Amino acid sequence: MINAILFDKDGTLFDFYHTWGELTEQAALMVAGGDAEKARFLLENSGKDPATGRYAPSSPIASGSNREIVEVWCGLLDIGNVDEHYDRVHVMFLEHQKTGIAPVVDLELFFGRLKGRGLRLGVATMDSEEAARAAMKRLRAEALLDFICGFDTGHGTKPGGGMVDAFSRNVGVDPAHLAVVGDSPHDMHMARAGKAGRAIGVLTGVSPKEALLEAGAHEVIASIAELERVI
Repeated sequence: MINAILFDKDGTLFDFYHTWGELTEQAALMVAGGDAEKARFLLENSGKDPATGRYAPSSPIASGSNREIVEVWCGLLDIGNVDEHYDRVHVMFLEHQKTGIAPVVDLELFFGRLKGRGLRLGVATMDSEEAARAAMKRLRAEALLDFICGFDTGHGTKPGGGMVDAFSRNVGVDPAHLAVVGDSPHDMHMARAGKAGRAIGVLTGVSPKEALLEAGAHEVIASIAELERVI
């Protein structure tokens, strides 16, 4: 019996490439000081396949926090002022939440149906909590969620199980009766580390089915549009 669902955000609730593809390239260009060749170097050395344009599932861009991405980029270019660069990228990404996100489904209706079944709902992202709340508010979905946390909320980061544990305590549901839904191996590892009853992978992000199953997914579906069928 599943009584609560914890969702990853990017690649799960939002199509990863339609939401973040172009913006990530713009962020790399900014950190590179406008040098297109350096920006290409940053992207290819933090997860982007130059042939396909896709990101490796466990790469910093696909699975890390925005802070971790900027730290990797600054390290690759041997430049300081990580805080300054992160602040600029954070503002860029936060502004993007207002206009550029591409939800997989109408989240207000989707969450409403799940809440109607008595399910408790949460979001756990490697984005900031501020950005996650801004995105949910814009889509009129924030009030339907019982829990929202980011890499900076204080419950640890993926692939650790701290976010699952915090969600479980917050909604009063034993982890065995929780489902975690995500698009990356880190999400599946988080589910297992937090002892969630179900780990469900989706294909709207960075990972193929095989990678999600190998990481511990109990099942993999095309997108959250199929979730009500499997729970």
